[in-house]
Amino acid sequence: MIKKTGFDNEKYLKDQTAAILDRVKKFDNKLYLEFGGKLCFDFHAARVLPGYDPNVKIRLLQSLKDKIDIVLSIYASDIERGRVRGDFGITYDAATFKLIDDLRKWGLDILAVVITRFASQPSAVIFKNKLERRGVKVYLHYSIEGYPADVNAIVGESGFGKNDYIETKNPIVVVTAPGPNSGKLSTCLSQLYLEHKRGINAGYAKFETFPIWNLPLKHPVNVAYEAATADIQDFNLVDPFHLNKYNKTSINYNRDVESFPILKLILSKIFAQNNNLPMYNSPTDMGVNRVGFGIVDDKIVQDAARQELIRRYFRYNSEYLLGIEKKETVDRVTLLMEEMGVKVTDRLVVGVARSTAEEAEAADKGNDGIYCAAAIQLEDGSIITGKNSKLMHAASSLVMNAVKVLAHIPDEILLLSPHVISQIARLKEDILKADSESLDLEECLIALSISAATNHTAELAMKKLGQLRGCEMHMTHIPTPGDEVGLKRLGVNLTTDGKFSSRNLFVT
Repeated sequence: MIKKTGFDNEKYLKDQTAAILDRVKKFDNKLYLEFGGKLCFDFHAARVLPGYDPNVKIRLLQSLKDKIDIVLSIYASDIERGRVRGDFGITYDAATFKLIDDLRKWGLDILAVVITRFASQPSAVIFKNKLERRGVKVYLHYSIEGYPADVNAIVGESGFGKNDYIETKNPIVVVTAPGPNSGKLSTCLSQLYLEHKRGINAGYAKFETFPIWNLPLKHPVNVAYEAATADIQDFNLVDPFHLNKYNKTSINYNRDVESFPILKLILSKIFAQNNNLPMYNSPTDMGVNRVGFGIVDDKIVQDAARQELIRRYFRYNSEYLLGIEKKETVDRVTLLMEEMGVKVTDRLVVGVARSTAEEAEAADKGNDGIYCAAAIQLEDGSIITGKNSKLMHAASSLVMNAVKVLAHIPDEILLLSPHVISQIARLKEDILKADSESLDLEECLIALSISAATNHTAELAMKKLGQLRGCEMHMTHIPTPGDEVGLKRLGVNLTTDGKFSSRNLFVT
């Protein structure tokens, strides 16, 4: 079964590039472009828009390479409190380092990093020192009393005027960040103020993938975006300013609509320095997003977005049980699913994983164990299962079974050397004093690579691991740390039921 495609990257790139270049011309060839969402590895977009390249924005920047400067902004308090990016499981400061490295791999370098709302936080100072000692320019922006309501104070020497001015050279300045609420907008506005003080009629625009302004309010893609931002209480609505001015319906989200009147006042005051007023009459006017025009099969996209709703529910529910997320977030996504007529069992691997766990329990009646199971749907549509045992975790069993199927290896043939397994078990139990000798996925993958050195069959199986990337997978229990690391590296789209795989509170 070939994966269905609902999105055309090439059409999108052509339209998006033209839209950005056209916007630059409307100013004095100087545009500050706020990049919302993820600059690279945008897996949410790839899941709800099948065919979307998660790094298509990088390709966009590569096509504009000679016309852009890239600035990264990060909120000082996010560094201080160690805020974590959910998709990679790393802190925002580490995500900034990773983003810089990733851009360099694609032949794009950053101009600078801006630390926003800097107040000499100790961790932010260390972060600044690390970057500067590796040759990265760092600029500081400070908290502004009365921001964003006190326009007179903001657009003045005691407001934007006290921030560092970033020296840029190219007509497009892309301002991005490791995550939301990092100060991208304030960085753009500060630079606009300082540019206009110097007589440069720079402009501002926003590049935000979601919600998609030219899709209906309750289109599954836009609803999936609401689910993705349920933790920060975002919601979509019809842009009232656009409707009032042009009598046309367009979709935006609450924070942009709520902040637009103040933002328009700030822009007006900045532009008034050169007797030039901005052209924006609505939040939609500010955007340059053309992603909606890249959709070539709406049914495929709608189906994919409904599946994303289910993934978000499982993610938030697990995070709630782990103490990370609020119950209101889970309730919000549950309500969105009900509105769209979506059930968790619409995700095929869910029912299969649950029934596998039930069968294992029924076959082992009388024992007081915890029965974990997992199911994965391969690209050809077939579903493979795995369950826990004294030898392996459910995730490990599943992955071994899946690569056997992909490599056409009979089930009775062993992939892992019994000697290797016994040595790992001995290390865990006798030397490391682990509670369980059962192999988690990370350990299992290492064992597979060791076995592949002397076992050609294991080598063939190992080569099939890459085919699991992007496959849909469900586990009946929250993965252990070693399972989670392995699954993230394999790149599967994982969901889990809200159950723990052990009665222990401390799990390694």
